[in-house]
Amino acid sequence: MVNDYKLGTKCLHLNQEGENAHLFGAVSFPIYQTATFAHRGVGESTGYDYTRLQNPTREHLEKVVASLEKGVDAIAFSSGMAAISAVMELFQPGDHLIIDEDLYGGSVRLFQKINEKNGIRFTRVDLSSEDITPYIIEETKAVFVETPTNPMMNVIDLEALGKITKRNKLLLIVDNTFLSPYFQNPLELGADIVIHSGTKFLNGHHDAIAGFAVTADEVIAEKIRFVLKTTGACLSPFDSWLVLRGIRTLAIRMERAQENAFCIAGWLSEKEEVTRVIYPGLVSHPGYEIMKKQCRGFGAMITFEVASAEFAKFILENVRLIQFAESLGGTESLITYPITQTHADVPEEVLLKNGITDKVLRLSIGIEAAEDLVKDLERAFALYKER
Repeated sequence: MVNDYKLGTKCLHLNQEGENAHLFGAVSFPIYQTATFAHRGVGESTGYDYTRLQNPTREHLEKVVASLEKGVDAIAFSSGMAAISAVMELFQPGDHLIIDEDLYGGSVRLFQKINEKNGIRFTRVDLSSEDITPYIIEETKAVFVETPTNPMMNVIDLEALGKITKRNKLLLIVDNTFLSPYFQNPLELGADIVIHSGTKFLNGHHDAIAGFAVTADEVIAEKIRFVLKTTGACLSPFDSWLVLRGIRTLAIRMERAQENAFCIAGWLSEKEEVTRVIYPGLVSHPGYEIMKKQCRGFGAMITFEVASAEFAKFILENVRLIQFAESLGGTESLITYPITQTHADVPEEVLLKNGITDKVLRLSIGIEAAEDLVKDLERAFALYKER
């Protein structure tokens, strides 16, 4: 019955499904904080043996995330990078992947320092503007993208890309962290695997680290679960419960944060000290029409560029309400300096090609009063002028 409800209602009431929750009428799904489970006898299992393999709390979270992403299974990991690492175990030495040029620095580091060492090859392509067809070779097995990208907010037409990958029998892997399943469902647009850093919007409170790989293919799901079982990078029961708790407010947080993002993006656009504002909800954004077509919203991430590195650093050191910190997607607004934080390990030539310089800042907009966020930025801007 819950599947007939609107998405915002599902975020709340999917949490209440399952016999474990209803056993005692628990409104909040229980935390099964145990490492192992007792057996009634030889060959008799409750369905749970060892928490590395499965746990009722984590299993329930996985069902919730799979439902929100329209998948058959969601596998919960100890971090978003653990999820990506597990997905990369689907490939063999000699395999080739096409990846977008503008990706989270942690993904770039994994591909370059770990996967390349293990014999997997990569080709970087601007998938927001280029056709991947000329880059497909016999060894190509998959395409890996984010949309919008981190941090330059490029938008990729997933439906168009999915048609190409299906035609060429390639896997399409989409990191959907920036929009969450509330605003975008890549599996419905042609993706085979969806990645989430559950640390971000799904959890939403900056108090748990988690990751997910979601798929609509049972064979792929079984392979990823085998990797989880073997490597042990599973999400703990307590962190599973924290993410379940966070998902309850996903809808209202995403709506409020997006409302604030429109306000901040508009304010930044009017400041002469700001040389560029990149937010896919602005009509001026080249991916605006694609976002309208494939998403239910534009998200809460803004990247902007100022006139000098000196000014960028001044903003970072003088905002008070907006906190200078890595990560994103929580109730509190954060400002990040990609060149020294999220993308510190990305090769310089890639940074320059993507426009990631020491003048670029990234905002994750939270759910504070928009007027207070504007005042915080206004204060920092005014202090710089008064020096």
